[in-house]
Amino acid sequence: MPHTDMLMVNAAIAFLPDAYDTSGEQLMGRHAAGESFLRGFLRYADVDKFLFWNAGTTPVALADALLRRIEAPSKPVVWLDRARFSRIAEAGCLYSPQPDIAAQAWIRRLAGQRRYSLCGLTHTTASHALQTMLADMLLAPVEPWDALICTSAAVRDSVQTGLDAVWDHLAARLGAARRPVVRLETIPLGLNTADFAHDPVQRRRWRDELGIADGAVAALYVGRFSYHAKMSPGPMAIALERAARATGRDVHWILCGWSPNPAADEAFHAGLREQAPSVKIHVLDGRRPDVRFSIWSAADLFLSLSDNIQETFGLTPVEAMAAGLPGVISDWDGYRDTVRDGIDGFRIPTWAPRPGLGADLALRYAAGWDGYPQYLGVAAQFVAVDVTKAAAALAKLIADPALRAQMGAAARFRAECDFDWRAIIPRYQALWGELAAIRLSAAAETRVPVDPWKLDPFTLFAGYPTAALQPTSLLTLYPGATAQGAAAMLQAPQVGHAAHMLARPEELAAIMVRLAAGPATVAELVAAFAPVRQGFVERSLLWLAKFGLAEIGPAG
Repeated sequence: MPHTDMLMVNAAIAFLPDAYDTSGEQLMGRHAAGESFLRGFLRYADVDKFLFWNAGTTPVALADALLRRIEAPSKPVVWLDRARFSRIAEAGCLYSPQPDIAAQAWIRRLAGQRRYSLCGLTHTTASHALQTMLADMLLAPVEPWDALICTSAAVRDSVQTGLDAVWDHLAARLGAARRPVVRLETIPLGLNTADFAHDPVQRRRWRDELGIADGAVAALYVGRFSYHAKMSPGPMAIALERAARATGRDVHWILCGWSPNPAADEAFHAGLREQAPSVKIHVLDGRRPDVRFSIWSAADLFLSLSDNIQETFGLTPVEAMAAGLPGVISDWDGYRDTVRDGIDGFRIPTWAPRPGLGADLALRYAAGWDGYPQYLGVAAQFVAVDVTKAAAALAKLIADPALRAQMGAAARFRAECDFDWRAIIPRYQALWGELAAIRLSAAAETRVPVDPWKLDPFTLFAGYPTAALQPTSLLTLYPGATAQGAAAMLQAPQVGHAAHMLARPEELAAIMVRLAAGPATVAELVAAFAPVRQGFVERSLLWLAKFGLAEIGPAG
């Protein structure tokens, strides 16, 4: 077990706005989860400062504005430039909000394997692109001091199944015998439970607005309106209709969500009123924060019968628990780790085809005959949720206010104890501490090869030019060429796109001044600059020759 001071280990957070921004039209669970994590980390991380690696192309000012819109940091914030990834070592770990540790491992290799640990996170793992990303962990320089956080036991088993299949192939095809260690750690997504606290004022407002009487019972669904990529609404409608008829109560169904497009919206809702004619249905836009965080108070119970392989954890059942709502959910993937059957609500059994009966689905998707949504939607058609048991569970809750109150209180207590970021963030930091202990005790690395899948273009295409510039190659200033001419050429459209990879204007000017005094070798010209800039300068000598500002003579 790690020493207690391991809880204080920090990590540089890879900042990609798409992972944390919930203001877009195409809101997904990973956006909400990312925003929630960031807010929780800023509130509860036991660190002296916050480090963010600006991993994308967003200017720091805009990234910082998004950060502060989510939560005002209570401690100093340090932004690390994308190209200065070696500074991640200041934190000791890089946390990425996606399972891309294979790609990050190749980037880290340029700085040194033992400089810092890597920690990724799973969201959906159903796409073949994500499955390839996960399989790459077996081939990339992932180390024992790296980890992938799996948000549920089910997704951890799924990732392990995929890794085992790839390893079996490598062993059979290549005779591979030394299997790399890929640490999979199960830590659930968290939330800030206070954001979902029951509010009597909001309950009154919403129920008045929707026309839900005091004696009526409102079931709530929150999530995307997508039968392809989220869940089939039909079984929920059928179960709710049966429960309403069995109890004779006034039952309402609040559908709070959003669709990727109008056609998907229409397809999701088509037929629901016919399937549940006794239930009054209300549809709300869940992208609006004022709706998404307050609508919970209007409901009496939560209903979500997930049947989709796209799901991995399922944050909405936990949000419902935080709101004090008993849940009727499917016993499916990560949902299983949330609601305790008979305590916080009811988990409804599910069935799927036995392994081996979906090879044609995988083939059609892999071959491009079916797109990703079609693949998900077809697979979901063969997942059955026990509608009879769902209806019975709903009827129990609809008919018994005391049971709803009892289960809702248990749910809220569990959410506060087990899923609040106050409890989850220390688990992240403890993991980072364990990884640091392994990393710091590892033997020194002796060889650091480059990424063989993505070679330096001047290595991969070394046979293309007549010759390569050598340290002994002699450069001569072309008659009449000036530093002003070089500066002007830097501004040309055909050059500007690459300016950030060239020598700086002042460096080019210094080179031109030196060449004006007479020819010089590449080694002589480069030696005048700091080691960190010498590669940029050496390459840029060719740029001077490219545009006729200098001439290259034979190597001495």
